[in-house]
Amino acid sequence: MDTGRIIDGALGAQQDDLAGLARQSRLRTLSRADGLDFSSNDYLALAGSARLKAAVVAALDRGVPVGAGGSRLLRGNHPEHELLEAEAARFFGCESALFLANGYTANSALLGTLPQRGDAIFHDELVHASAHEGMRLSRAERVSVPHNDIDAFADALARWRATNPRGTAWIAVETLYSMDGDRAPIHALADLADRYGAILLADDAHATGVFGKGGRGLADTIDGRPNAIVLRTCGKALGSEGALLCGPRVMRDHLVNRGRSVIFSTAPSPLIAACVREALKIVAEEPERRDALADLIAHATHRLAPLGATASGSQIMPLILGGEAGTMQVAQALRDAGFDIRGIRPPTVPAGSSRLRISLTLNVGRGQIDDLATALSEILA
Repeated sequence: MDTGRIIDGALGAQQDDLAGLARQSRLRTLSRADGLDFSSNDYLALAGSARLKAAVVAALDRGVPVGAGGSRLLRGNHPEHELLEAEAARFFGCESALFLANGYTANSALLGTLPQRGDAIFHDELVHASAHEGMRLSRAERVSVPHNDIDAFADALARWRATNPRGTAWIAVETLYSMDGDRAPIHALADLADRYGAILLADDAHATGVFGKGGRGLADTIDGRPNAIVLRTCGKALGSEGALLCGPRVMRDHLVNRGRSVIFSTAPSPLIAACVREALKIVAEEPERRDALADLIAHATHRLAPLGATASGSQIMPLILGGEAGTMQVAQALRDAGFDIRGIRPPTVPAGSSRLRISLTLNVGRGQIDDLATALSEILA
């Protein structure tokens, strides 16, 4: 055997794949944060806040470890995990909560575990990639529904239920879509879940901390329902890391017993659990952060919508440019001018809809938005 030739050809398919991505202007590379923050999900500017830093120091001082040392079912279940889950359940008004490492893991566990053979998952076509990963692992049927089309959801559920009287229907949506910044018709979807005996899975990742009563997100009105489960990530407006699945206790118990990413993964850091506990307190005690962000959203709408940015009514304002190469050139020009804005290309977004994802956070102010508008108008001229 000519091992030299084998080594020379190692990962050849992967090299070809990368070359193909480069030809399509889709080759990704990692770049550091640089310039004014118009790209992160640190919406309330908590990631570097004094209160979260102090919470971490206090947790270390009282002996909270950095690492869990094992899965939750072995030695990795720490009192900080349980305290966070109990406090989150009270804060969001649900029966129970389960803390996982991140939103991707949570969506994968949720959709890959709870729906069973004979069930069907009806998902918005623009739902998170992590939801698609969970559905790929599931034994349930998958049905894609046009974005935010409540009539299409109703028709699909009715057709399926007519021939599947016993299976469970699952409705998977985001409350606030990460690339478009628009909202799901959550109340109408909850009504559909009641009508067709379905369970509503609402990914509230980009709304938690920003919208809803007391910052409880856009899913706050469905919390506590026996047929609703809400995913809330802790690495966006909460400024930390991890994810909380909020819903009926049977959800938590089933994932602890059947969720492979819960059973076979090292538990999230207890130190991070302590940090998220403080983040929930900040959301409850400092509503002025949400008020300040709402002011920035209104100002950015006034300044950026005339330049083509979508007036989404949220902190996510896409500027759809269409072409992939041109979008990345505009993004680079803005970064060269001191604005950290990232270009988003397929397959993250549909073909022909490459865009700048302008994200508004309390890490900038009105003046920086004005500066961005000036730079953008010059670059697009």
